Amino acid sequence: MQTYDVIIVGAGHAGAQAASLLRQRGFTGSVAIVGDEPDLPYERPPLSKEYLSGDKPFERLLLRPEEFWRGHAIEVLTGWRVATVDAQARQLQTASGEYLGYGTLIWAAGGAPRRLACPGHDLTGIHYVRTRADVDTMRGELDDTDTVVVIGGGYIGLEAAAVLTAQGKSVTVVEAQDRVLARVAGEPLSRFYEAEHRARGVDVRLNSGVEQILGENGRVSAVKLLDGTLLPAQMVVAGIGILPSVAPLAEAGVRIEAGGILVDEFCRSSATDIFAIGDCATHNNAFCATGTPIRLESVQNANDQARVVADYLSGNPQPYNALPWFWSDQYDLKLQTVGLSAGYDQMVLRGDPAARSFSVVYLKEGRVLALDSVNLVRDFVQGKALVKAGMAPDLDALADASIPLKSLAVPA
Repeated sequence: MQTYDVIIVGAGHAGAQAASLLRQRGFTGSVAIVGDEPDLPYERPPLSKEYLSGDKPFERLLLRPEEFWRGHAIEVLTGWRVATVDAQARQLQTASGEYLGYGTLIWAAGGAPRRLACPGHDLTGIHYVRTRADVDTMRGELDDTDTVVVIGGGYIGLEAAAVLTAQGKSVTVVEAQDRVLARVAGEPLSRFYEAEHRARGVDVRLNSGVEQILGENGRVSAVKLLDGTLLPAQMVVAGIGILPSVAPLAEAGVRIEAGGILVDEFCRSSATDIFAIGDCATHNNAFCATGTPIRLESVQNANDQARVVADYLSGNPQPYNALPWFWSDQYDLKLQTVGLSAGYDQMVLRGDPAARSFSVVYLKEGRVLALDSVNLVRDFVQGKALVKAGMAPDLDALADASIPLKSLAVPA
């Protein structure tokens, strides 16, 4: 059994960053990254954007070239899926039967796409956007595809819809709630993106559940909605969230909350010498107004939590206190979000959505919680200070897009 001082399970942004930062911090022990895909660590956000469109080759998605890992004595074990964890013996077992021992375990396994459960869910032509292999399979079918149904009006679904529409496909987006982006944004932003997609020919169906997926000869042919509507489809793309990959640790007795591995301010789990970071980690966030533990599915969070663990293991513990931010590219629109809007009780619109450059500011009890900025980098950059300090600006001034946000930085 091979044993390493640090084993990192997960070869995404969180795992790769943790390994890189350990070496940057001078950590000299043995380090291994265990990933269940055949590829070296690579970027995930471009999968639903530039990689799906073909504008960015896979080589440009690699987070580091192969020489980097070899040169920094970081062993990357590809194609290995961890099946069980023995926290007492400090060892892992892979699905193919190999055993690995560890001194410290960093769990950065991310999550798997939430799968459709309706009848017809196993037909050929149904796709998810989570890995390179997922998108490669999609791209291989696009030449023979004219009609696509996207199930889910979140970021992944809308980004895929934008790319496929630009490629000349007839696209329908099916969303169960009464607006797109309902889980992450306020109504003004939702209605703006609905209008943008419709203006480009996307058929956006709201309040629409899927009853079943129909097929011919084992392949998708249509999507039947709960109201009986039949939507022709040669391809279905499902973007309905992820399921955090936590089962091996849950079975080992590690505490799970809100679907993820509960960690403290240093990303430590309830088990000795087991840390969790990235999409699969649940933590208490100082910028969450609801006061409940949350998971953050973002590259920024993955990198920030990786830094916390690397600092801790290098003898310089720094608690997690990063300000969350996110982005989404659809058509020629760049959405940038700072902060967490959950729990807001007021919204302020800055600018005119018709101009395709505006911001939505979210507040609670007069204090700024978050901003969504569309094609308005200045607001995104300057708004960070308002969110970080929990400022309470004058609302009339806040709504005036001609007034720079930096001039409203008055402590609450």
